[in-house]
Amino acid sequence: MAEAQAAPAAAPTAAAPLAAAQPGSRRGLALVLMVASGGAALGYQIVWTQQSALWLGHESAAVLAVVAAFFGGLALGALLLGPRIEGSARPARWYAGCEAAIGLWSLALVFLLGPISGSLLDLIGAQPSPAWHWAVAFFGTFLLLLPATAPMGATLPAMERVLARMAGQGTPIAALYAGNTLGAVLGVLGAAFWLIPAVGLIITAGFCALLNLLCAVLAMKLFAEPDCRAPATQTAKASGALLWLAATGLLGIGYEVLVVRVLSQVAENTVYTFAILLAVYLVGTALGAAAYDRWLPRCQAIGMDRLRDRLLRGLAAACLLGILSLAAAETLKAAALNILGNGMAAALAAETMLAIAAFLLPTIAMGALFSHLGTAARAAGISFARALGVNTLGAAIAPPLFGVLLLPLGPKFVLLLVVAGYLALSTRRAWAAPSHWPTAGAALTLAVLAPSLAIIDIPEGGRLLSHVEGPLATVSIVEDANGVDRLHINNRQQEGSSATRLADARQAILPLLLHPAPRRALFLGLGTGITAYSATGDPQLEVDAVELLPEVIDASAHFTRMIDGDPARLHLMTADARRFVRTSRASYDLIVSDNFHPARSGSGSLYTVEHFRAVHDRLAPGGLFCQWLPLHQLDLDTLRSIVRAFQSVYPNSWAILATNSLETPVIGLVARQDGAPIDLTEVRQRLAATATSLNPLAFGINDELALLGSFIAGPGSLTRFAGNAPLNTDDHPVVAYRAPRLTYAPDSLPRDRLIALLHELEISPDELLAAPRESAETTRLAAYWAARNRFIEAGRNVQPMADVRRMLGQVREPLLAILRTSPDFRPAYDPLLRMAGALSRVDVAAARALLHDLQQAQPARPEAAQALHELGGATR
Repeated sequence: MAEAQAAPAAAPTAAAPLAAAQPGSRRGLALVLMVASGGAALGYQIVWTQQSALWLGHESAAVLAVVAAFFGGLALGALLLGPRIEGSARPARWYAGCEAAIGLWSLALVFLLGPISGSLLDLIGAQPSPAWHWAVAFFGTFLLLLPATAPMGATLPAMERVLARMAGQGTPIAALYAGNTLGAVLGVLGAAFWLIPAVGLIITAGFCALLNLLCAVLAMKLFAEPDCRAPATQTAKASGALLWLAATGLLGIGYEVLVVRVLSQVAENTVYTFAILLAVYLVGTALGAAAYDRWLPRCQAIGMDRLRDRLLRGLAAACLLGILSLAAAETLKAAALNILGNGMAAALAAETMLAIAAFLLPTIAMGALFSHLGTAARAAGISFARALGVNTLGAAIAPPLFGVLLLPLGPKFVLLLVVAGYLALSTRRAWAAPSHWPTAGAALTLAVLAPSLAIIDIPEGGRLLSHVEGPLATVSIVEDANGVDRLHINNRQQEGSSATRLADARQAILPLLLHPAPRRALFLGLGTGITAYSATGDPQLEVDAVELLPEVIDASAHFTRMIDGDPARLHLMTADARRFVRTSRASYDLIVSDNFHPARSGSGSLYTVEHFRAVHDRLAPGGLFCQWLPLHQLDLDTLRSIVRAFQSVYPNSWAILATNSLETPVIGLVARQDGAPIDLTEVRQRLAATATSLNPLAFGINDELALLGSFIAGPGSLTRFAGNAPLNTDDHPVVAYRAPRLTYAPDSLPRDRLIALLHELEISPDELLAAPRESAETTRLAAYWAARNRFIEAGRNVQPMADVRRMLGQVREPLLAILRTSPDFRPAYDPLLRMAGALSRVDVAAARALLHDLQQAQPARPEAAQALHELGGATR
């Protein structure tokens, strides 16, 4: 490309292993190396993003930090090493050395990442300020990856210099860039969809390192030349070319960051989502570079400046179309799923279509524009290394600028700033041409008339109560037509509602009552705040709650204002749960971890062996840990991996149910720091001591049977259930890659998974209680567990009905049979008592018969006898 502008290459010598007379072969081999190198680079990016999330505290923070670190390192490598390569007689050796350095540092990180990330964790601290957190995130990641990213920045310029040596050949910048980017696409997809799920992060990084080392060896064998051309002399146009390169790098990655953020409100935000978005972005860039390489000769008649203006105008128009597609993203996704049907492949295809609509045309224009600017820079005497370095330096600034500082202004406004930036780079001649103004007018029209890109699902008859755009996520409170308020993160993840107060509160009350005398508690994850706030009802307890998103902390006040408690004893901290338990030196009698959605990016790391071990280190002697798990968002195979990870740290652990809900079943994994069993006497004393403060009766816990009756599995049963399921570890994130299957393509109802789970689990008093003896209490407890399982299974096919007689026809005999199994099982008693009250208004005789049956099934309960007495009095 640009053959007329390239200086003649020196004649090859006999020492060259591959004859220069075969330029086509050399170019083809170079492209193969560029594909392999690009694949390794983006494979690293996927691996390092997930590894960095473990100490940065959030997948979004890790994405921004790793992208900035990548481009910063690429820029530094190109700018510092580029001149040395330009003046070297053997650029192939530089290329090979860079590839080797990348591979060797990635191998070194296998051993160094643990201690280095631990030091960075300590440097960030348990509760960093936002400024300090982001500073360490960006600069710490940059320095950690620099020994690999700097040589990455020099590989493309080095190969460009190698090929520029071929006699009579130009410098195929666009072709090399396209090949390198195509390899990046393969690296993203291969790492995310194949390597990491199969073999984990470390082996994937090792595979990428092997590619780098192989590229180094092949380059030394295939390209060995003794001389090089002198660098070209810069012209007066050099400074302008560098400005365009830096600005377009900044705007291009800014557009990517913003689009990913907007689509997080529509896509499922799994590890696959990010891989798809990145792959489409790279595909478009590669296509644009390849198109430019092929069609440049036809465009040269236009003139370099005029062609640049046309590309800038086309890119601005393509971004406008991309913004319009974001505004219609929900409609596009629904239409795609309607065409494609159900299944994980269809769901991933729908996300791919969203990515194509937002990214493909803009990135094709970006790839062509970069290739053009690189060619123009060469014509101005600027080396390709310097052009690449300046472009990637601009790109490195984009994540903190667009993803942190400007994003709170609103994604639509900031995206239109990107469009305006592209238009502003055009020359005065372009602005004087009539063809330039329609794009500017369209941008202005879009700014005024287009809907906001804050995508929020508001049900019919509902309303939006609040919406905040934070650096890591958007947080909304939406009220439905029935007055139920729900907390949403990124419009996708429901964090609780005003209708789930009882269930949310029980997730605090149950573990609180299982500890004999807690004085300090830690809650990981806040959500609506109902769970942590409910714990403050215990006057002896100080409660710490950590939440990553400050916007969630602010929103929680809306849900906790109506709950009894002592806010003075609730200490809310903006912190990452993983990082907090690893860096804090405090000890806690009780730690309760929220039921984080396992499929969402980053959540799987809260269910790993390493995290569970860190929690164990924060437990005081005799302390208790409860990890809640959302079975309505979790398949049983993924649950097995989590259970096995939990038991690897807490072998003497149990499982409990938060409620008997069939729609949103939540189970808890419970263990004590010392592995000791539950003392029945301590449980009774604890219930008596909290009868007034915590009021367990209000949460359906009227005695020790109701409390201990929530257990569903003992240690042996959990071990058998987990079997040989793969451990969920930081290196092998099984949950992150397996859990999305259920999110994309649900294959069962939550109630069916709960009943299937109960069939696999079992518990006996001797697995739970300290020194149990065969007694009336243990017999009653075993009966209670049996009744509970029958109650859940009986509700599987019950259909809610307004007609009390028809409803009673479904549940009367099953519930009475359950009461005969365990007269203590109150959840089967109360529904029948309520139906008797409703029935008494339409059929007194039937109500009296039902109350009589209730009295016989549970004679110790006074409510049925009292209702019979009142009913008898009312009919006289």
